[in-house]
Amino acid sequence: MGKEKPGFLSPKAIGNRIKAKGLQKLRWYCQMCQKQCRDENGFKCHTTSETHQRQLLLVAEDTDQFIDTFSKEFADNFVELLSRRFGTKRVSANNIYQEYISDRDHLHMNSTQWETLTDFVKWLGREGHCNVDHTEKGWFITWIDRDPETIRRQEQLAAKRKMDMDDEERMSRFIQKQVERVQEQKKHSAEEEVEHTELKRQSEEEKVVFKLPASLSGGGKPREPTDEPSLPPENPLTSTRQKPLTAESSGKARSKPKEAAAAQKRKSALDEIMEFEEQSKEKMNRKSYWLTEGIVVKIITRKLGEKYYKKKAVVREVVEQFGAVVKMLDTDHKLKVDQTHLETVIPAHGKAVRIVNGAYRGCDAVLLELDEKNFCCKVRVERGPVKGRVIDRVAYEDLSKVAVPT
Repeated sequence: MGKEKPGFLSPKAIGNRIKAKGLQKLRWYCQMCQKQCRDENGFKCHTTSETHQRQLLLVAEDTDQFIDTFSKEFADNFVELLSRRFGTKRVSANNIYQEYISDRDHLHMNSTQWETLTDFVKWLGREGHCNVDHTEKGWFITWIDRDPETIRRQEQLAAKRKMDMDDEERMSRFIQKQVERVQEQKKHSAEEEVEHTELKRQSEEEKVVFKLPASLSGGGKPREPTDEPSLPPENPLTSTRQKPLTAESSGKARSKPKEAAAAQKRKSALDEIMEFEEQSKEKMNRKSYWLTEGIVVKIITRKLGEKYYKKKAVVREVVEQFGAVVKMLDTDHKLKVDQTHLETVIPAHGKAVRIVNGAYRGCDAVLLELDEKNFCCKVRVERGPVKGRVIDRVAYEDLSKVAVPT
């Protein structure tokens, strides 16, 4: 009789399972057949087997298809591990790779289009999957979460934090601003009161007369006559002499600078309110995505082919906020492109533009001036609740040319 096969709980079977558990040497692994051999003899037997030869013929027919498939599977599994394990935290790429290869059934990098981990990390940065930076300790990556649900949740949390601001803190800020405003107003009024003016007469022959009340002129007693001739009574219709300065007229003269200062204060307070509203709108409307339908964009990637590089197109449809279906202007070709491969287009003076990001996001405007030194534009809003407002500094990337309807 033949030799009986050892049972599942026999020492030999248990030893074989212990040897097969965990990672083994990469040079004895066949990615095409997805088979791990224990030693060089086993790997040699596998490469000479009929199954391996048949799989080798299949791969030889279309090598690029298999490499692309393996590359996509490796990238998807790597990014999934990064997003699930670390989220949006900054982490070393080597640490993530060590965790990835700790899985016994992982897909090996030597079967993909990337030869080293550095090449793969650079590819993640170019494709916009992660933020990549290189330091003395190696490559570090940060996953970019572009899930619409996550973005919406973050916006809701930001709005909730803004609404949950303590009322006491708001009141203290308001009181502090009022105190500073009153102190500044007092300072300006004190400077205006300190100013002195010289007493001038219109003619040298004119005499200045000071009239004192009876209580100050000797208790109502008649004054002694003097040798100086008294001036005749003054006719208000024909007199050219300067009228004496009374308390009422001096009060009105002093009140005019105060009123002008108060008007200036009111204007500055209004400017502060408008500036605060601008900042609030900027924080609320500043997003990480800017694509919108009907604008003209330029393709800035060579991966779509040289015939599309630096060519202009019109956004026909926005896909998941960060992608768009565009139609080329010189041809009727339609492409699906990510926003990282597009940039805005600045038209000539007097042309229509649309503000795609920032405080005035979504408003249609007209381009007035270009500030090439500061990379910004001056526009006038043509539609929306702030129609007619002129905005001085709008960055190039925050506006784009509007496509002419056909």
